[in-house]
Amino acid sequence: MLKAALAAAALVLVALAINAADAPDTSTWAQFSSFSYNGKTASTPKPGEYLNPIIAGFHPDPSICRVGEDYYLVNSAFNYFPGLPIWHSKDLVNWTQIGNVLDRPSQFPMRGGAMQNGTYAPTIRYHKGAFYVVNTLVGSSLGNYYVTATDPKGPWSEPIKLQGIGGIDPDFFIDDDGKCYVTSCDDPAQAQYNCHRAIKLQEMDLEQKKPVGEKTVIINGDTDISKRPVWCEGPHIYKINGKYYAMCAQGGTSTAHTEVIFKSDSLRGPYVPWDKNPILTQMNLPNDRQNPVTCTGHADLVQTQNGDWYAVFLGCQPYQGTFFNTGRETFMLPVTWTADGWPVILPPQTPVPLTVKKPNLPADKPAAVPTTGNIAYTENFDSDTLAPRWTGVRVPTSKWYAASKTSKAIFLSPRAAQLSREARNVSYGKGALFLEPRADLLSGSGNPSFLVVRQQNNDFTCGVTLTAQPQITNCVAGLAAFQNEGHYYAIDVKIQSGRLTEISLEQPAAGGRGFGGRRGGSATPPRILATEKLPDGLASVELKFEGAGPVTKCFYKNGSGDFKQLGGDLQSSFLSTDTAGGFQGVTLGMFARLDPTNSIPQNVGQ
Repeated sequence: MLKAALAAAALVLVALAINAADAPDTSTWAQFSSFSYNGKTASTPKPGEYLNPIIAGFHPDPSICRVGEDYYLVNSAFNYFPGLPIWHSKDLVNWTQIGNVLDRPSQFPMRGGAMQNGTYAPTIRYHKGAFYVVNTLVGSSLGNYYVTATDPKGPWSEPIKLQGIGGIDPDFFIDDDGKCYVTSCDDPAQAQYNCHRAIKLQEMDLEQKKPVGEKTVIINGDTDISKRPVWCEGPHIYKINGKYYAMCAQGGTSTAHTEVIFKSDSLRGPYVPWDKNPILTQMNLPNDRQNPVTCTGHADLVQTQNGDWYAVFLGCQPYQGTFFNTGRETFMLPVTWTADGWPVILPPQTPVPLTVKKPNLPADKPAAVPTTGNIAYTENFDSDTLAPRWTGVRVPTSKWYAASKTSKAIFLSPRAAQLSREARNVSYGKGALFLEPRADLLSGSGNPSFLVVRQQNNDFTCGVTLTAQPQITNCVAGLAAFQNEGHYYAIDVKIQSGRLTEISLEQPAAGGRGFGGRRGGSATPPRILATEKLPDGLASVELKFEGAGPVTKCFYKNGSGDFKQLGGDLQSSFLSTDTAGGFQGVTLGMFARLDPTNSIPQNVGQ
């Protein structure tokens, strides 16, 4: 027994020595600690009610499935990695993120590109012991694909390309005979107008892992092609009470967004649109209504174990006019059925309610960090792994961050290993995150050293402590509120010889907008809106963003004094989707880069 124990101890020591040798040298990296987020909302549900959105912040294009008494939901993430956040709930109200479907770079075969590229609207389905997530990786040669897992927490398979399936937003439907069919939003045989789309269906052989047989156009141009409807997309097929239903988004994902429904006696059609479509929209409502929700659509249906129906869908919460920074969020409403068998998510001219009666389901335990309402948490980086809410801009190609806790640390390989899973125990400091300063910029199209979480409230504060390690030099590190390559605010702190020397406020020089947002990085240096010298010998500073609807402010604090505002009040609308374009919301987090002193002009002012 003693010999066995000694042998085991020796193996542990050898393993620790190997891991320490593999660990990155973080002595020249930027150190962050005590990241905090605190967001407020104006609505409070009463007992027996839930609050919309059910998953706040940039969590668009929800898809949902039920397995027994468990519900699983996925969202698109575009060019953020890890991507496709996946959630679990037992009551449709309390949701916990259990991982990210794409958490290995090998699953995301795309490097660089604009932020609106990447993972578009996914579908999640379950069949014979396996979960399937079907998706489009826009901007890559992969195109439409699917991944599988027996455990929704992962690991998920490598992507399997859907050969011959064009367009975007693929969906899997399993018929009563067990056959699988894939649909997608594709090009029509002959486009009659701009943004004319067609929904195509084809059988999918899950054993051979490829589509087979005839491809059928089941919807051409959406509800009434004579009216030239645009962007019939996000299709989902259901079979309910012997009838086939095709549900699609229509009108594009801005304020003209709607959800429409079709019905057929046969899987391959003909599909007849409901004469009272749409079944969900917020168009033509008063602009001055209280707590408006806009852009609703991209819905998916689920039936509870008690027979009730619910729809999850995306929506936006503007703080002023059409400006919103929290992106497209996940909402949920009960579904009612007409006497002649049509589902209705929301009657016409009805605002989306923010408080709704809870589903008739056993209550699930609340998540450790709320997904809606008043959201507050502090990340001390004292765990072996980062929480799955942390993500980065584009796919990493090197090891550039490490989280540490007392006598333990994690560094995550962005190559073959999963970002959230490969941990190596080594000796570091206490509760900190280290970022390697690299050349990639927030305004570029590469993978900067930048870790973020989503902004989930219109009114929020977000802060972090930055510390200069003794050996770090020629570095700029700080805190950023990021919408895309051309639209962000960043608090920059210069670090020289282990000391913080200067703090400034950065904004991209040219915030170009196009369909889908900025298309790649800019070679134009960013503008510096304000600059202040820091006290000599300073090694640590607290940084903070405050957002209150249309106004964003930046602050810093050194020592035990009060926070001091850096620069003037900023327009939150510069970070809004309406200004920046694209499909994302704002993310908040820490960055580090090599100091490009010679390339950034010190032109204070806007």
